[in-house]
Amino acid sequence: MKLPEGKKIYFSSDNHLGAPSYSESLKREKVFVSWLDHIKSDAHAVFLLGDLFDFWFEYREVVPKGFVRTLGKLAELSDAGIEIYYFVGNHDLWMKGYFEKELNIPVFHEPQVFEINSAVFFIGHGDGLGPGDLGYKRMKKVFTHPVSKWLFKWLHPDLGVRLARHLSVKNKLISGDEDAKFLGEENEWLAQYCKRKLLSSHYDYFVFGHRHLPMEIEVGETSKYINLGDWISHYTYGVFDGKEFTLEKLDKKTLRTK
Repeated sequence: MKLPEGKKIYFSSDNHLGAPSYSESLKREKVFVSWLDHIKSDAHAVFLLGDLFDFWFEYREVVPKGFVRTLGKLAELSDAGIEIYYFVGNHDLWMKGYFEKELNIPVFHEPQVFEINSAVFFIGHGDGLGPGDLGYKRMKKVFTHPVSKWLFKWLHPDLGVRLARHLSVKNKLISGDEDAKFLGEENEWLAQYCKRKLLSSHYDYFVFGHRHLPMEIEVGETSKYINLGDWISHYTYGVFDGKEFTLEKLDKKTLRTK
């Protein structure tokens, strides 16, 4: 990917729209949509690194109710020629063609490598990578197993969505509440994962979400691990201008970065 002069790449993760309630989620959704509208003038591409929704499951003919502001704005940006890439998270594992067909947004279920200008990016949501986190890794295998998905789709959507949203909020393995504590640079499991990846290939930037904590950690002489934070507590996002990657924080009242 070659960035045109004056254009930027934006990175965002972990909105968890729909949680903890409709009213609270709507406030955050309006801020996010305003941000998308704000960046469209200089965005060449937008990377969404998962958990945009607190729960998402695509039945054959049904998708979860709501989020029309977000989906409409993404459609607007996509129709305007801005490239958008979506990486599923642990809350929206069950995407199956809706974003591709309706929004022209490719969806990735595994981390991907992108070369932007001369910088090499390793990009993903971040769940299930690195050492530890064994409870979640076992749970993910259950959730992604074809039999589990087949059984769940036979639940009436009213029942299935209600059950899934309850589990999403109450179960800490799913909700990510345990992930919101900084473990120290040496103990951050995604940083450890990045260092192991560097043993076989060079990457300038590892960009992940999932941890709900904005952080930048040097994992090599010229390599950096970035976690984007979230749109619940931090309202942080990433920007690459073709030369440097920066983490920025949104001023919700003025939609200016600070």
